[in-house]
Amino acid sequence: MTLTEEQLQMFEENGFLLLPEFAEHELCNTIKDIANAHLKHKVPPVETETEYVGKSKEERKYITDGKAHLAEGRITVRRLRQVYHRDIVFRHWMENKKIRPVLRQVLGEAPVITIAHHNSIMTKMPHTSTETRWHQDFRYWSFENDNLVSVWLALDEENSDNGVLEFIPGSHKMSFDLSQFDEKEYFSDTLPQNREIVAKRVSHPLRKGDVVLFHCKLLHRANRNMTDAPKISFVYTVKGCSNKAIEGTRSTAYEEVPLD
Repeated sequence: MTLTEEQLQMFEENGFLLLPEFAEHELCNTIKDIANAHLKHKVPPVETETEYVGKSKEERKYITDGKAHLAEGRITVRRLRQVYHRDIVFRHWMENKKIRPVLRQVLGEAPVITIAHHNSIMTKMPHTSTETRWHQDFRYWSFENDNLVSVWLALDEENSDNGVLEFIPGSHKMSFDLSQFDEKEYFSDTLPQNREIVAKRVSHPLRKGDVVLFHCKLLHRANRNMTDAPKISFVYTVKGCSNKAIEGTRSTAYEEVPLD
């Protein structure tokens, strides 16, 4: 599969692109079944809602110790981390050959999976999930440049009630001042200079098998899950092969997987 010139231009201008019904339903069901088993038993490493809400800007630059499952009391898992090494089904999806030409187009060179970032099963659990505030993923990563794209797979329906992704089109090309972000590096939607930008936000309901590609500097967010059913998604990130991670940072903590 390759993108049309119109699709490629849409990605370059907006910073995201929807690929409807890209993955087969059978694959989505299999991924979801495995993910639910890991979630049920809180198979480490995981990130909890408590960790996510309380994590400071500096803590986001480091990898957690993967011991959240040892915390006392009931915890809500926000994501299963390091899924590439969890199951061969997860790994095969991340190495999917059908999407490689598309990733090469949007990156402008051969894609490489960066295991250190995203590489996760993301959840929005009913009643206990939290809002994901406006942010740019690149603010927490350390690479020579911003040629990174995330691949988001909807394993079931995603909508405004259960926490579908929202984007601010073109925000990956905007220049922001540090003052427009709070102490945890979230883009503040209460500042007067930010309100006009946030007002441009868009979201598209997703169906099982839909894939969304989005740029690492694109501002995005998601509501908490207000339904009675979990929302489970799969996300991983690729970079251009010439884009090097900065030594001594979280971005070099794991190996990379070339998709030649």
